Amino acid sequence: MTWASIDLNADLGEGFGRWTLTDDEELLSVVTSANVACGFHAGDAVTMRRVCELAAAKGVRIGAQVSYRDLAGFGRRSMDVPAEELAAEVAYQIGALEVFARAAGSAVSYVKPHGALYNRVVRDEEQAAAVVDGVRLAGGSLPVLGLPGSRLHEAAEQAGLPVVAEAFGDRAYTADGSLLPRGQEGAVVTDPAEVVERSVSMARFGVVTAHCGRSVAVRARSLCLHGDTPGAVGLARRVRAQLEATGVRVEAFV
Repeated sequence: MTWASIDLNADLGEGFGRWTLTDDEELLSVVTSANVACGFHAGDAVTMRRVCELAAAKGVRIGAQVSYRDLAGFGRRSMDVPAEELAAEVAYQIGALEVFARAAGSAVSYVKPHGALYNRVVRDEEQAAAVVDGVRLAGGSLPVLGLPGSRLHEAAEQAGLPVVAEAFGDRAYTADGSLLPRGQEGAVVTDPAEVVERSVSMARFGVVTAHCGRSVAVRARSLCLHGDTPGAVGLARRVRAQLEATGVRVEAFV
């Protein structure tokens, strides 16, 4: 299965105070969905407000990128958080972002876990259910963005929430379609030409070459381009231009 169109999402608002990481304004001119950090792995109130205002002005969908409470580790350290606590913290993050999204004339349109939480809910049924409980606690029936076949998507579907399958142009895959852990060599694809080629292959044909050299099915409705990658803006523009040049419409999934 392939898509006639695909969404481009990026992790944005990943600064704190005077510290900035992503070129939010420029990336918002390329992507169609913005995963906005909600203060637990990065982001603060001023940053969240600014990114929501920019996204709303450019017609980019706003998503809550929820995380473990781990500013020091950028949300990439594994943590054991009780399910009830995690659900409450997910709802808290969504609610905080919703205030700024609505003030900007928009709304939170979806939820995506970040970092260690994203990887944990691929296989951890309890943590996945807690994230879904948090989404429901925040109200509405927000779509959940994540890896296809993950425990997160299973839990979301059981709860009646829409799910959106995501792929990564700049991350290496294993033979089973999961992401190669960041601690392993080659986990992040840094060659721009290769990122572009992989992105087009997944969008048009639903396949990508895994780290082991095998072709694996990766059928996704949204393609993530990491905003903290060196040269992220230029790379995002190249990916979008090549997608459109090969007949793929780039548009938001919501």
